[in-house]
Amino acid sequence: MSTETKHYLPTVDNLQAAFPADVDGQKVAQDWLDSFSKAVKANDVDGVLALFHPDAWWRDIFALTWDLRTFQGSQKIRKFLEDRLAGAKIQNIKLDNARVDHPFDDLTWIELQFNFQTDVVGGTGIARLVPTANGEFKAFLIWTNLESLKDHPEKTGPNRNFAPNHGKWLDQRKREQEFADGDPDVLIVGGGQSGLDLAARLKLLGVSNLIIEKQDRIGDQWRNRYSALCLHDPVWFDHMPYIPFPESWPVYTPAQKVLLFRALELDIWTSSVVTKAEREEASGKWLVTVQKGDGSERIFRVNHLVFALGLGGGNPNLPNIPGREEFQGETLHSTLHHAAKDHVGKKVVIIGACTSAHDIAADYAEHGVDVTIYQRSSTYVMTTKEGMPRLMQPLYWEGGPPTEQADRLSNSVPIYFSKLIAQRKCAHIHEADKELLDGLHKVGYRTNFGEDGSGFLFLSLKRVGGYYLDVGACQMIIDGKIKLKNDSELEGFTKTGLKFKDGSTLDADVVLYATGFGDFRDPIRKLVPGDVGRKLPVIWGLNDEGEIRATWRELGTPGLWYMMGNLAWSRFFSKHVALQIKAQQEGIFGERYSAPPVY
Repeated sequence: MSTETKHYLPTVDNLQAAFPADVDGQKVAQDWLDSFSKAVKANDVDGVLALFHPDAWWRDIFALTWDLRTFQGSQKIRKFLEDRLAGAKIQNIKLDNARVDHPFDDLTWIELQFNFQTDVVGGTGIARLVPTANGEFKAFLIWTNLESLKDHPEKTGPNRNFAPNHGKWLDQRKREQEFADGDPDVLIVGGGQSGLDLAARLKLLGVSNLIIEKQDRIGDQWRNRYSALCLHDPVWFDHMPYIPFPESWPVYTPAQKVLLFRALELDIWTSSVVTKAEREEASGKWLVTVQKGDGSERIFRVNHLVFALGLGGGNPNLPNIPGREEFQGETLHSTLHHAAKDHVGKKVVIIGACTSAHDIAADYAEHGVDVTIYQRSSTYVMTTKEGMPRLMQPLYWEGGPPTEQADRLSNSVPIYFSKLIAQRKCAHIHEADKELLDGLHKVGYRTNFGEDGSGFLFLSLKRVGGYYLDVGACQMIIDGKIKLKNDSELEGFTKTGLKFKDGSTLDADVVLYATGFGDFRDPIRKLVPGDVGRKLPVIWGLNDEGEIRATWRELGTPGLWYMMGNLAWSRFFSKHVALQIKAQQEGIFGERYSAPPVY
């Protein structure tokens, strides 16, 4: 992480400037945007920088860089502008709306939203202006976002080409789904939310695509996981693009209800797998071998190959515990667990203490199964009852803004800056959850407050785990319905269970690994040539700028992509991946301005 500037919130104390009580936010916003537009049009780097606080942040999402970039401080913003401003040809900057916003009692800024264009893209922007000691307002945060491609709009609205002859339409759809008349432009491996979202976005941009899904039905990724699986994010955070969940939907959605995208007529081959993928250097196309459920094969020649394998895209992580061969019971990873009723009357030990472990343990306890969680390291715990509304309001909660607007506002904040906001919110959440946390501590459960007190978000961004958003399992631990073991390191298996380094043992008929997944690149490397596999950068985690690594853009080789994320990230970034692919298809994609990859 850069040490050029210090990360801080622009509070009254930090700015040494009070926010005027009688300020006309609309006028300040318009005056600032007029000056910004004038400087940008003149390619005046010094003029642009004069409108920014010295410690300002600029986040660009594919609009001016064709990449995910964050620049903090005058020096880095200057370099970015010197490299990209003239070529971007930013024009038609127009104010959309402005308001005075009070994120905290000691922090007030003017938030302005604007639209702009370049020669290629249509963009949206958000700037947050703070007062300075001399009375001027300067930008502390600015965000520029790829919203559309000029001359290539999404094909939304009524389908004027719908054939009234239903039988003829069915025959046409069958040929389309079989790709009887040619290959798609894009092959998407994986039919979870990220693959479905991307396929829908591409379809409405006129880019033909096919999803290859190994399960028998779309949604089986959810159906076939443990029966107690439930979304721990609120429904307002989890809407799908084009098809939001109904207003009658539960706040926290059971996995069995997540059956997606039937109405968008996506092209999907289920019970099918990719067995090989290699790039043809002469044409730049990917030759992808697909094996169907009946054993037949087809080789597709496509421009783009997208792996949409999700947050669990790596192989199941199975710790190497000595003595496994002498254990007389059953071992399985959480991905193979179905329901608590499968183990009624048995003793179960779950290795791991994050989301899956708690969900599965609670299901066992509710079915009267003797279950113990073995906690290897501390866990961040936040309740959905008290913590979630404090974290998600006002954007992703009942009465909040439309989903697209909430997504823009949320993603307009640079990730490392959002950590400062999360630290404040989480301090309030910890206080609200104090009674539950104290109860956990009394029975020996170890908790933490996330990285630097920032809660679960950065644990998710960096390692896709390490936390539990409580929907009831914690009280079961406090009450002893779920047993806890965490007072010694695990040594190995015995014939009848597990032994620990302090000499203690645990009897078990079933040992279940709730231990997450390995490197996201492993499944890809099994399919692509070795030289392509070696070029794959690290997927997920944060780079020095605070941006997600290698996801939502190409993976070291042209036309090879990775698409992943929870429901909200998939909804938002699927649009950016689709627009990048469409721009490449149309020959209007610019040069990426990328941070160095991590291998």
